[in-house]
Amino acid sequence: MLLYFLIIVPTLFTAYLLFSYWQERKYRRKPYYKLADVGWRQSQLPPDSGKVYSLAMLGDVGAVATNGSDPVLTYFERWQQENAEAGMAVFLGDNLYPVGLPPEGHRHRAMAETRLQTILNQLQQYNTRCTFLSGNHDWNKGRPDGYQYMLRQEKYIVEALQNPESYLPAHGCPGPVAIQLTEGLLLLVINTQWWVQRGEKPLGKKYNCPYADIEEFYINLNNLLRRNRHQRIVVAGHHPLYSNALHGGKFTIKQHVFPLTAAHKRFLIPLPILGSLYPFYRKFFGANEDMSHKRYKKMRKRLLQIFHRYQNIIYVAGHDHNLQYFEKRGNHYLVSGSGSKTAFVKKGGSSTFALEQPGFIVLNYYYTGEIWLEIHVVPAPNSGAAPGTGEVIFRKKLESIVVPQQAEV
Repeated sequence: MLLYFLIIVPTLFTAYLLFSYWQERKYRRKPYYKLADVGWRQSQLPPDSGKVYSLAMLGDVGAVATNGSDPVLTYFERWQQENAEAGMAVFLGDNLYPVGLPPEGHRHRAMAETRLQTILNQLQQYNTRCTFLSGNHDWNKGRPDGYQYMLRQEKYIVEALQNPESYLPAHGCPGPVAIQLTEGLLLLVINTQWWVQRGEKPLGKKYNCPYADIEEFYINLNNLLRRNRHQRIVVAGHHPLYSNALHGGKFTIKQHVFPLTAAHKRFLIPLPILGSLYPFYRKFFGANEDMSHKRYKKMRKRLLQIFHRYQNIIYVAGHDHNLQYFEKRGNHYLVSGSGSKTAFVKKGGSSTFALEQPGFIVLNYYYTGEIWLEIHVVPAPNSGAAPGTGEVIFRKKLESIVVPQQAEV
């Protein structure tokens, strides 16, 4: 009996892994839609003549091609041509890989500056209104000396674009910073890296931050949301509050069975049990940049406690290298992190949409007060597609409950 057990159980387990791996490979590059949204193409879009404002949200663009062939940037140029006069581009952090903008003489400085200048040149060409947020890579991958890296990048961008609004929140402060985009549409920018950053991070007058106690951030954020319940509010940060990808503790079967491929793709040494230790650690304890890490978890809990009091919020982040959309308690949570890299995202769960493909997210605001979500994708690199090729892979009207201004207390 024991012999049968020792044969049957490993055989069944191996069969399960092989089937899961096959299924994962088959559907990994295909978009996932929640059942109620499978027929999204039949939705009636308002006429373009009624569009008031457009927000393009691009995350993790830090590895863009600098020879004019980058698929996301060339496709994004079409959005710029159509929306430069009544639109804004928000770069959601991790603007430069691998360590942000290092000092002169650093081995990564030349490439970082070239990549950043490629993006800035395109923005200047169309006079595109924009703002850059900082992510963990912009703070030297969250290392203790990361504050100086962030300041260096902020100074470079602000001086190049001659606009203090182009890098927010200023000085690496937590925020929130409010920008009235148009009547009825408000953008709030927060620096989520502040909470997970190790070492020096700014707070108080010494750093030109408006307050010395982080509790005042939460009070200020709640007050802004309460005073603007009559508007649609977009909150932009680097770190997602919901995610079915790496930083949310989701891993591929391959990462469980062949964990050494994380170091090199050819290290195909099967370790089916030991290999799960690292994913389990990331899922339940977490690195500094994972939702399960105590600092990230505390920040996420506090933000959601505030957001759940309202039903007019769209939160947009990057960080995970894919495209995701969640609807939670009357609010909307987006991940737009595939500006220059892509990574696995698990389908299903509580998500409405998920896809591992290069692209970005657009929010269009109309005279009627409606906001429509558009998820734009470009063909994978080396696909042979013409530069500038792309499409809308998902579209949906984002429902919200706003309180008439005269009814506020």
